[in-house]
Amino acid sequence: MTALRDVAVVGAGAAGLHAAEALRRSGYDGRLTLIGAEPDPPYDRPPLSKQLLGGEWQADRLALRGPEALDELRLDLRLGVRAGRLDRRERTVHLSDGRRVRCEAVIVATGVRPRRLPGAETPRPGAHVLRTLADALALRDELRSGLRLLVVGGGLLGAEAAATAVGLGAEVTWLTSTATPLAAVLGTETAALLAGLHREHGVRLHRGLATGLLERRGRTAGVRLADGSELAADAVLMAVGSEPATEWLAGSGVPLDDGVVCDAYCAAGPGVWAAGDAAAWPDPRTGRHRRLEQRTNATEQAVHAARNLLAGPDGARQAYRPVPYLWTDQYGLRVQVFGRPGGAERFDVVDGSLEEHRFAAVCVRDGLVAGAVGIASARALRGLRAQVAAHGPWPPEPA
Repeated sequence: MTALRDVAVVGAGAAGLHAAEALRRSGYDGRLTLIGAEPDPPYDRPPLSKQLLGGEWQADRLALRGPEALDELRLDLRLGVRAGRLDRRERTVHLSDGRRVRCEAVIVATGVRPRRLPGAETPRPGAHVLRTLADALALRDELRSGLRLLVVGGGLLGAEAAATAVGLGAEVTWLTSTATPLAAVLGTETAALLAGLHREHGVRLHRGLATGLLERRGRTAGVRLADGSELAADAVLMAVGSEPATEWLAGSGVPLDDGVVCDAYCAAGPGVWAAGDAAAWPDPRTGRHRRLEQRTNATEQAVHAARNLLAGPDGARQAYRPVPYLWTDQYGLRVQVFGRPGGAERFDVVDGSLEEHRFAAVCVRDGLVAGAVGIASARALRGLRAQVAAHGPWPPEPA
């Protein structure tokens, strides 16, 4: 283990917290600074679009750790302040409040920021994004029975928010650019099942491309589409993707290209490591750098980065080789996914059936297992994880 005295973790979400915990568990006893742009202690983001938005949970239930557990980490906790610049020569993180944090090593865990539609760069009544606790509470305050909510974006965040809002009595239109939203994430068959559930529950699915917000009397009134038509709404949720929050690293020498460019060990250069949504590392199958905006990845990658940091360049470092995993809860169903089912040419159900909304299936691309997806069939799905990790032929070759 290297004899470090000062380590800074920039980003106080799930990745940042788990990196700090992994450092302490692995024996690091020096100064540990955790820097977070939000004023709240580390909290979990997945419930924002579901339990918190729907009013089932209050904000305090999202906390990842209680005060005592945070105290045990002996953190120099800096909340409500942003990292403004990294000076690698001086080994210093410059903060937005003018202070500086000394760091012999830094773990970048700053995550992503939501993209916005043209014209929504500045706050406007009725225009929402959903990334932070404050974002979720602002949208929750507006949701009511009969509200015309337009959800823009065909990803998981938009799907979950649409399901939550329609359950609260809102009149929901879900605007997506593809015929079958979520197909790239869940595979065509599972995505079609969920799209059908949205329609059954009253969500109106509309295909089109939003080019900007409409405004009436100083308030958001819907969106303008690429074909010149308009969709009216009382409120708009922009769930149109995200971008890595890495602008503070500009000019630092840390390689950036749709995230912090890391090696297989999550290192981005001497003394700099990255984990979570902002980290781009080489996919072991393709060699191309990619990011994973998944909750499980944030935890697993943070632990890898922390342990490899302490191991040092000559230590027993381990390459990060995850089996991607995500889940989504919609209409009382939990969909779980291993790997990358999108674009599969073959969808083999090995347990249950889509019709009964209980199944586990293998997704095959180019004759090889690319992913697995399931609903209410956890045991069968777990059994497929090894097949996804092996990326072998399907059906498996006889032993």
